[in-house]
Amino acid sequence: MSEQRFEPQEVPIIRAVGRRKTSVARVRLMPGDGRFAINEKPPDQYLGMRRLENVVMQPLRLADAARRFDVSVKVEGGGVAGQAGAIAHGLARALIQQDPELRTVLKRAGLLTRDARMKERKKYGLKRARKAPQFTKR
Repeated sequence: MSEQRFEPQEVPIIRAVGRRKTSVARVRLMPGDGRFAINEKPPDQYLGMRRLENVVMQPLRLADAARRFDVSVKVEGGGVAGQAGAIAHGLARALIQQDPELRTVLKRAGLLTRDARMKERKKYGLKRARKAPQFTKR
């Protein structure tokens, strides 16, 4: 008699990374009923602002996929606004992996471009990145 093993069925998990400024978001997209967790908290509790929730949910709304997927996000670095942008970037990239035809819609909305604006580094001899010490003649 051969021994039968029942292995758990493979659920296709789509992974993507989104970035903005110094924030990095690791996004996991799974088929489901629309649950959303950011660092194991609901978006309204983690982000704290309706405006940032709208930023995060925009890729799902454009793809009409808000109720088709469960989303789990681990995000670190930067501030809350930068993290929201990183999550949106990661979500858009994950949705493209799932359905490549969404690329034009998400690209047109500007969700596939990484916002690389970062704080400029402080230079030697200056008070900040560009602020020079006050000049005194005597």
